[in-house]
Amino acid sequence: MEDTQSVTTLMDSTTSKIQQLQKAFAELESHRAVTLNLKWKQLEEHFHGLEKSLKRRFTELEDQEKEFETKIVQSRKMLEKRQAAVISKEQASLESLQEKRDAAVSAITIALEKHRKPYSVEPSCEVQGGPSMFEAKPLDFIPLENNNTEDHIKPFKNDVGEVKFYPELVKLCQDMDSGGLHKFISDNRKNLAAVREEIPPALRAAVDPAFLVLDSLKGFYPSEVSISDAKKDANLLGLRRTCIMLMESLSILLKTLEVDSISSLISGSVKERAKAIANEWKPKLDELDADASNGNSLEAHAFLQLLATFDINSNFNQEDLYKLIPMVSRRRQTADLCRSLGLSERMPGVIDVLVNNGRHIDAVNLAFAFELTDQFSPVSLLKSYLNEASKASSPVKSGNASPTPQNDVNEKQLTALKAVIKCIEEHKLEAQYPVDPLQKRVLQLEKEKADKKRATEVAKPQPKRPRANCVGNGAARVTNVATDKNFYASRMTDRYPQYMYDRPYAYPVPTDTHVPSFLGTPYSLPPGHGNFLGNGYHYQATYLH
Repeated sequence: MEDTQSVTTLMDSTTSKIQQLQKAFAELESHRAVTLNLKWKQLEEHFHGLEKSLKRRFTELEDQEKEFETKIVQSRKMLEKRQAAVISKEQASLESLQEKRDAAVSAITIALEKHRKPYSVEPSCEVQGGPSMFEAKPLDFIPLENNNTEDHIKPFKNDVGEVKFYPELVKLCQDMDSGGLHKFISDNRKNLAAVREEIPPALRAAVDPAFLVLDSLKGFYPSEVSISDAKKDANLLGLRRTCIMLMESLSILLKTLEVDSISSLISGSVKERAKAIANEWKPKLDELDADASNGNSLEAHAFLQLLATFDINSNFNQEDLYKLIPMVSRRRQTADLCRSLGLSERMPGVIDVLVNNGRHIDAVNLAFAFELTDQFSPVSLLKSYLNEASKASSPVKSGNASPTPQNDVNEKQLTALKAVIKCIEEHKLEAQYPVDPLQKRVLQLEKEKADKKRATEVAKPQPKRPRANCVGNGAARVTNVATDKNFYASRMTDRYPQYMYDRPYAYPVPTDTHVPSFLGTPYSLPPGHGNFLGNGYHYQATYLH
């Protein structure tokens, strides 16, 4: 402001300065010492022009200053408004977050309180004059045979969760509908892991869970299907896996009961029925080919699970049960089954049988499961397994012999190497048995396999196909079709060999399922029944009841 005032004062004094200049000019003219060419009028117009120009420029500067000050004021107001809005939003967000936090804490508290309470199911329906025959009550209050008060069941422990996602399971258990259970599990096989977790708590709603599970075993051995054909029946295989899963679920439920023994829940009549089913199944096991089962027999597994779940193993010869263990050695439940059946002391003999039959990988897994690695060195077993695979892969004599036998032995050696590497990694044996040389050998065999396959495909003659407009060559056309089928069938066999040990629990499942098709070798999981899929309950196709 001081600079502006000084400029204004200078501009106001312009007139007085001109007057003084006029006096000076007049004084000079009076002397006439020098002749001046300029006239006063011209000088006066020049200085007045400068005065107007300065005033105009000064006015413009003042206007710009006022405009700038106005913009500053507006910007400050806008910033204040935005700051107030940000503070308001922060406060609202903090309040909302606090409300959500309080609601989450409240929900967790309510859920914990519900989880601690015994499970109960409301009556599904009522009939005039009295309760329904299928009125569901908690298992805590189911009267046992002869109403013995000494055998009254104590409340559940909190080891089994609640039914959250599939309430239909509760309704099916209330109605004692074993056929409906089978169909529901088949329809929801894509979410089998979640269904499997909710079956044990759903069984609580059944009036007699043990009877319901026994009733679900109907159709395990259909009379119209032979044992050889059963291996190819996808629906029957799915039904059998479901039966095993239901028996396992009942075992999980029984373990959560605070009772002195399983007999306090399973009535005498139910146990007798279980014995009758076991006696009916036992002769059928004698017809099975133990070697063909390759340690993955559903029939033997179901029989042993039946004995363990209903605690009737004492009614059968332990020697017979011992002989069945190699038939289920690749099942993940084998270790728990052997402990439940009292066969832990016989495991050294089982491992010997497995080794003598060339199933060293299963032997190593059982040795770790029963802490017998001091008696059966895992590294020695694995090296012996590879040595036997190498002997089987001895070179084929040269000549006109087909390369197929050599491909087969190389494939066996490659499979054995991959199985050994996987076993070493699962049991953390790298320090005792380095895998680098084995992996290099695998790469070498795979390269040889790819080279031989490429050479074989180039050498094979391509079948001639008839022209589209050929007439009267029907026989030739049929012959070519048959040749094509055989040709592609042989190529599919070479390209997709069957691995014996690389995928122990893999079952064909629908390709659109989001669940992995297998989970490594057996005994790599803890003995608990957690979220495990690939355990023998995958279905190949939907089966109906």
